[in-house]
Amino acid sequence: MGRGRRWIHGPPRPLHPLRPGASVTLGGEASRIRAFLQGLQRPASVQVGAGEDDAAVLSDGRVVTCDLSLEGVHFSLDWISPREAGARAVAASVSDLAAMGARPEGILAALVVPSRREDPDLDLQVMEGVRSAAARWDAPLLGGDLVRAPRDEDRVALDITALGRASRPLLRSGARPGDRLWVSGELGAAAAAVEAWQEGRGPGPALRQAFVDPVPRLELGRRLGVADGVRAALDLSDGLSTDAHRMAAASGVGLLLEAERIPVARGARLHHALHGGEDYELLVAISSDIPVTRVEQWARGLDVSLSPIGGVVEGTGVHLAGDPGGPGGQKGGVRPLAPGGWDPFRDEEGEGEG
Repeated sequence: MGRGRRWIHGPPRPLHPLRPGASVTLGGEASRIRAFLQGLQRPASVQVGAGEDDAAVLSDGRVVTCDLSLEGVHFSLDWISPREAGARAVAASVSDLAAMGARPEGILAALVVPSRREDPDLDLQVMEGVRSAAARWDAPLLGGDLVRAPRDEDRVALDITALGRASRPLLRSGARPGDRLWVSGELGAAAAAVEAWQEGRGPGPALRQAFVDPVPRLELGRRLGVADGVRAALDLSDGLSTDAHRMAAASGVGLLLEAERIPVARGARLHHALHGGEDYELLVAISSDIPVTRVEQWARGLDVSLSPIGGVVEGTGVHLAGDPGGPGGQKGGVRPLAPGGWDPFRDEEGEGEG
């Protein structure tokens, strides 16, 4: 939503500690990554190592992240053009830099193109989108790799490595009880677009735009990175429910989200906002000592809102308050919120959505 957004339902309410109970452990992809990294020692030249945050941070403040986009998993060329797929992949990777308050310094692009496609210029079209997005986000293309897939593989794959630098990197591990939770922009539009495509109906222009052209919050991230009282941040790539669990686990706290405060995009519903993913907005924990007016000033002039959606409490996991779609369909109450966002390995491990 554009600038000028105010409180959804009045100022934030006091929060209360969660009752002791079962916490949700992030499985699937997260458990596999933990297994990959087991026993790995962080080098002295690294501030934030592999698996600890959105990106690795070297001792000189350099931030390094990568993001893989695979046709049939992250996008479909029946829905978007090759150029749009290339630009979108860059935005997804650069969004990790935004979450850490980093300024982009460049990208590397590794592209796998299928052998059986009829369009001989498919790789050029994808890279046209990569180059366009690199220029748009001031992240020059520094190099990469190009591979032709075997004849039995007909999908495009594009891996973007983004490089940046942050004077004070924002981590997901700094949230403390009493902090307020804020989110940038609106949530759920990209997921609603995917749902429309999957159901055989085209999404409206605004929903399609949200999926095709996500906007990494680079300037907002940089402002937050140098602001007093900003404790933690991450970008919402896999859905609010899943990414909130990541912040809670990394910080050793509980998070309480308030359903009525979550800024749901027009054309989307609450479950899209909670579990859809690919919003690439920022979830931020900010000290409650920081006045509301000052927080609002940080987003001023950026054509993006910052909305309060809950708070950080003692305990573990993530809970949702005031969900109109909760047990019995009654509004009110607090219930555990399972990580129901994107996880490519959840189904094979028998995990359900929350």
